[in-house]
Amino acid sequence: MLPPIPAGHRLSCDFSVSEGIGTVILWLLISIVTLGLGFFVMPYYLLKAPINRTKLIGPSGEVVGTLHVDVDLASIIGHAIIWVLLAIVTLGLAMIVYQFAVMKRLLNGVTIR
Repeated sequence: MLPPIPAGHRLSCDFSVSEGIGTVILWLLISIVTLGLGFFVMPYYLLKAPINRTKLIGPSGEVVGTLHVDVDLASIIGHAIIWVLLAIVTLGLAMIVYQFAVMKRLLNGVTIR
């Protein structure tokens, strides 16, 4: 069992709105070029970007560490292919759960450096 984190720690995200808009525009362009296939990979990168710009702040205000998502492109594509197939078989209903599956996979890959 992991040792408990002392009280008073908080998270601070440096991800700006302009970075978010830029990321969305980039992935929309990628999705157009790939004829929509980029939409299955896009949620990973939309959620991964702010997590990677988040710091763990200690009780006295010092930066204790930064969050980093250790999920590589190969595992993202493998997971996305499974969900593409599920979306086809379920006529798109699997996409309701897809966002939650992506979030779980990313959160399970977070490390503090």
